[in-house]
Amino acid sequence: MKYGKFLWGAAGVLFAGLVVGCDKYGEPSPEERPEAAFITLEEVAQLLSEVALGPEQMAEVKEGSTASAGNGYDEEYRMRDLFASPGMGVGDKLSTKAQAYDRPLRDLIREAARERFATKSADGEADAWLDSLAASDVQIYWPGSENWDGSRLPVITYDPGDGADRNEGYELLPDGRVRKLMVDEQMASERPVWVVNRNSDADYKSLELLRREDPNWGNGGGEILVTKAEGEIKTLVLRSFKAHRHYDSWFAGGAEFFCRVGSVENFKAATDAEMQQYVPSVTDFMIVVRRGQVGEELPFNAVLVSEWTKQLLSVAFLLTEDDGGKKTSWKASATVKYNSKSYGIDVDIPLNSRDDIVWRGTLTSDYIKKYSGQKVRFGDVELVLELI
Repeated sequence: MKYGKFLWGAAGVLFAGLVVGCDKYGEPSPEERPEAAFITLEEVAQLLSEVALGPEQMAEVKEGSTASAGNGYDEEYRMRDLFASPGMGVGDKLSTKAQAYDRPLRDLIREAARERFATKSADGEADAWLDSLAASDVQIYWPGSENWDGSRLPVITYDPGDGADRNEGYELLPDGRVRKLMVDEQMASERPVWVVNRNSDADYKSLELLRREDPNWGNGGGEILVTKAEGEIKTLVLRSFKAHRHYDSWFAGGAEFFCRVGSVENFKAATDAEMQQYVPSVTDFMIVVRRGQVGEELPFNAVLVSEWTKQLLSVAFLLTEDDGGKKTSWKASATVKYNSKSYGIDVDIPLNSRDDIVWRGTLTSDYIKKYSGQKVRFGDVELVLELI
């Protein structure tokens, strides 16, 4: 059963093999992403609803989604991975399942697209559109993919992009028919639902990947304490993180929080010459909170300031939920004590123009010491910070 017309682009301005980087800022402009102007989320959802999905394709999408989640990202399966290496998740270097699929989903998508273009007069239009899709940031988001029963087919919908909590979807029936219905988050918690949306976090390494590459990265305990001079240098650690709400529609998936701290590491200046040697640094990492993790205390033990001396009086702290826009910065300062006087050292902390600011301000050493190891509310997020 077919529903309306697909919004196919004009092949004359598309070029096969066009490759671009992931867009972190939501819906890209035609100037920034020329091929994306011809790929809409609705048309991809409609195309998927016309594909004869079976257990093998379902297992493939589940493999990619759960691999992404295991790597510290959302339950997402990017089109670029779907075409390049079936079953590969965000953060994987190579899929271990790619050779196991007799009929990967990419083959079915190609067949459906070429059938759609069969009546078009322009040669190569289907291939151009497919190349564009494979290079885009479009993906399948499958909340609760780990609960799939191994047989039930999905309802397929897409992110409408207007903040709505319900949208039209297409239910795939066992006899091959398709029916329209309205999809909401409650339905997605009860049965398989695929949401076609855009990737927003693949450009950033998750804490999970950072720690795999370097087991000591951001480690707030263990060996990191051995090298510290007793009583002179402390370490500020983010012990746990709890989000009390999401900032975007559920169609966009989970939340990507960015924790950024501007400070002056290991500040111990005693002369003017030494004072000039210090420059501020910014700790910057992403925390992905999936839909089901709202209200759950997530342990992190990530270091925010590795060397906090007695002369460091305050740091700048910024907590945002990524929402895209132009790259900008927050002009903040860290405070140090030098020759019995306090001095502010300017620091630029990265920020996107459309980001939701959860909390920003100054954390003083007295404040940190007072609430060290305790749960503290910062806007809609609850943190446990500890100075050890």
